[in-house]
Amino acid sequence: MLSEAMTALAAVGGTTVVQAASTDAWAGLRQQLGRWLGRGDPQRENAELERLDETAGELDTAEPAELERVRIRQEAAWQVRIETVLESLDDTRRAQAAEQLSALLSQRIPPGGVSAGQSVQAVGGNVAIRADHGSASAWNMGGVTLGNPPQPGLPQG
Repeated sequence: MLSEAMTALAAVGGTTVVQAASTDAWAGLRQQLGRWLGRGDPQRENAELERLDETAGELDTAEPAELERVRIRQEAAWQVRIETVLESLDDTRRAQAAEQLSALLSQRIPPGGVSAGQSVQAVGGNVAIRADHGSASAWNMGGVTLGNPPQPGLPQG
């Protein structure tokens, strides 16, 4: 059984695969992760590269209404795949593999850990929105409420 830290690392790996699949980072991540998963076996590496390609294809061809379901399923599948590789190793090799995977993934995670899916903007800092020359600007933050919470014991309103 894997430690919580290793399970969390595998979850980050699954999420990273899905997030990178349709980005410029895909080719590099695909190669590095395929090599990591193959563990030095060229046939296994090729099989993993094919799996990664299938994932990218599924995400690319998913209907908009199904995309979130496909993303969740693929993230879980890659988490399990990474966990399976880690579990197959003895303690020393598992620690080394986890360190390698962590280094590989840290190259792919944006500063501040901020990331976003398709058609979503993620910001890890301040946002300045400006409209010039008669144009319009907007930022939709969903159900976010800004303001100070009421203090306990004071009248509301």
